[in-house]
Amino acid sequence: MSAPHPSVAACRSAVRQALDGLSIGTRVWVALSGGPDSLALAAATAYVGRKEGYLTGAIIVDHGLQEGSAEVAKHAAEQARLAGIFHVFVEKVTVGREGGLEAAARKARYDAINARVDAEGGHDPQILTGHTMDDQAETVLLALARGSGARALSGIPPRRGRIARPFLSVRRSDTVTACAAQGLDPWHDPTNTDPDGPRRSALRATVMPALTEVLGPGVVSGLARSAALLQADADELDRQARSAMSTSASTVRSDEWRCDMLAALPDAIRSRMLKMLAEAKGAGPLATVHVNALDALVTQYKGQGAVSLPGGYEARREYGRLVISHPLERPA
Repeated sequence: MSAPHPSVAACRSAVRQALDGLSIGTRVWVALSGGPDSLALAAATAYVGRKEGYLTGAIIVDHGLQEGSAEVAKHAAEQARLAGIFHVFVEKVTVGREGGLEAAARKARYDAINARVDAEGGHDPQILTGHTMDDQAETVLLALARGSGARALSGIPPRRGRIARPFLSVRRSDTVTACAAQGLDPWHDPTNTDPDGPRRSALRATVMPALTEVLGPGVVSGLARSAALLQADADELDRQARSAMSTSASTVRSDEWRCDMLAALPDAIRSRMLKMLAEAKGAGPLATVHVNALDALVTQYKGQGAVSLPGGYEARREYGRLVISHPLERPA
């Protein structure tokens, strides 16, 4: 028996590492778009599942945003079975517009995937997505362009809850080659490389090739490595912020926070803690402008009024304390 193509072996190794330690019989689901990344992931997951005793499946979400999307979903299901996954679901969703089309589509997609996984049951099911090292590099560049902080610059997390992303160590070119080596026919979304398309597509079509030409082929792996380093730093800062929040909670009411205690914290800890406090109350997600306004209430108070937060919440300073509440929750 001949050895697999190096790209196929790289995909299988990444999936095996991501699933290491799972119990036999664990349900492992692939979020499948039908593109090269997710199709190569489906094939690698099918192979590892057979070897390790996992129950594999694929979930395809038809967003209905492009003409012929139903045919694309049908083709993806056929290719999933050819790749060795036979438990396949196609979920059709309606995409709203809240937060922009891209964000609304992402929410609809993950809601549908999670709903199907929950419906199918099983102990500790896992969901795999096909984000690659190239996706990670693009994410870091977009975050840099927006002037984002360490959490955003840390890019796409390898794991969040039951969602894992094995291919963050795999190049996009390897997924294309792996599909070809296994006789799979992926769908190539034309919007992904349209220089006049969405911001990420333009970045992929124009900016990344230019950066690679100027800085060399290592630019993608370098950006991904920076993201991994920042991920560890951001995780530690978040841990310290949670610890500070827990300590403060033992001395005050859950909806009031002493501004002098908050102001004494290092900036990096305080900003994270303020974000956590507000989002724990239900106000969120917070943008940088909201966190900066909260910080000004704590550290640069000059009698300014309440700060409006997402979800109808507001933050105000009362008698040296920061109070976050919803107007409808206050007593008449």
